Amino acid sequence: MDHLVIGAGPAGLQLAHFLERAGRSHLVLEAGARPGMFFTTFPRHRRLISINKKHTGTADPELNLRMDWNSLLSDDPELLFTRYSDRYFPDAEDMVRYLADFAGTHCPRIAYRTRAAHITRDGAAGPFRVTDERGGTHTARRLVVATGFGLPNVPPIPGVETADLYGTAPTDPSDYTGRRVLVIGKGNSAFETAGNLIETAAVVHVAGPRSLRLAWRTHFVGHLRAVNNDFLDTYQLKSQNAVLDGDVRRIERRPDGTYLVTVAFVRADEVTKDIPYDRVIVCTGFRMDASIFGEGCRPELAIQDRFPALTPAYESVNVPGLYFAGTLTQSRDFKRGTSGFIHGFRYGVRALHRILELRHHGVAWPARDLPAGPGPLAAAVIERVNRSSALFQQFGVLADVIALDGRGGARYLEEVPAGLTGPPLGDGADGHFAITLEYGPDHDRHDPFDLSVGRISQSDANRAHEGHYLHPVVRFHRAGAPPTVHHVTENLENEWTSEEVHVAPLRAFLARHLAPAAV
Repeated sequence: MDHLVIGAGPAGLQLAHFLERAGRSHLVLEAGARPGMFFTTFPRHRRLISINKKHTGTADPELNLRMDWNSLLSDDPELLFTRYSDRYFPDAEDMVRYLADFAGTHCPRIAYRTRAAHITRDGAAGPFRVTDERGGTHTARRLVVATGFGLPNVPPIPGVETADLYGTAPTDPSDYTGRRVLVIGKGNSAFETAGNLIETAAVVHVAGPRSLRLAWRTHFVGHLRAVNNDFLDTYQLKSQNAVLDGDVRRIERRPDGTYLVTVAFVRADEVTKDIPYDRVIVCTGFRMDASIFGEGCRPELAIQDRFPALTPAYESVNVPGLYFAGTLTQSRDFKRGTSGFIHGFRYGVRALHRILELRHHGVAWPARDLPAGPGPLAAAVIERVNRSSALFQQFGVLADVIALDGRGGARYLEEVPAGLTGPPLGDGADGHFAITLEYGPDHDRHDPFDLSVGRISQSDANRAHEGHYLHPVVRFHRAGAPPTVHHVTENLENEWTSEEVHVAPLRAFLARHLAPAAV
């Protein structure tokens, strides 16, 4: 078998669709009885925070994917998530239903109720062998792990084992009526949990040692979203609730079932205080379960051992042929990009599939030929940045590439992982341009609603590099030299069409780096 995929969540289904369409031999192993099992439990309070915007004012399917954060990629207009819910923040059950339909239509090679229990490899370059819980074995040349997170990320706090976990704590608010509740964590799961208790709990504290980060400021959608931050209002308006900026040092379960929790406050020079609670809920995220990997194929881990360490090709840095897809790839853009979410990793999976096709089946990366002149190249760049959903969603992670052949020609390749070297880029002797969409440097340090912060005129091309908002960035790379960079001035509606402000400066930048004969 060419490819074995573990996990039939959205990433596994997305890859299975591409493999099926390409006619590659493959099998998906799924532990559950249906696809998308994660969404049968999470989020616990059943409201997704992924945008489902049906009415965009355009019929362009590519542009619509910029506002559709739940659909998987296919050519089937019936399998767009916007047909499954009208809600901007849909119910998790809609996702379960959607993934079941996608799998039934596009992914016929899934073995359900087949949990991968152990992974081995025959030698350093041999095939992977996956043993399932029933003792069956499955062998393939390449292994793609798309399991998502298998374990809660539990901090090493003495006594934490006596607390409830986000994944198993009761969600009925009446269970907390009149209680004092501590929620450990400062992410969306913590505030989702705390918000659910506003009407019933007597006191709710949300605790964590790091500063609270708001998604509308950082542009990282995994930081606290507005849909989950009603709790902050109750805190700042003195409704008995609070956000504690400090480390939880100890959790003591007392004989009567209540807790005494020691908190070291960051803002008060780590002054500690013992605070009584009736319930403690740990909402500190998830981590990868690496226990299924045997010696010889155990991937190196990163970011406090929560994720696999990956190359730009989504391949393990120490186990060739072992690839990852989906939320497990977010070590590539941790806490700054979208690889942890469907609207980001669906494009990462497409790039992974193209890598597999190129490396193992000799299929060239999709590309089109262009004359290497500043006019045609600028037109191609402007066309893409104004329409591409992949560059828009995977900002700074995927790049369009214009590879020069030194003979007056160029090839325009779409959605190449940033940092990838070698094929499909070639040897780089003649250089290449990389086109990304990116936020400005230090964009997360500026309050976008603070009118006292200096603003960049959207008609000032000379200050484009100072822009904070999403905008195109074009870099010219040549072997042995640092890249040169051109910023295209930001635009409120992401329409970079002005000849004077956007196109002419880009054309001039391209002209400076093209061979004289091509100009």
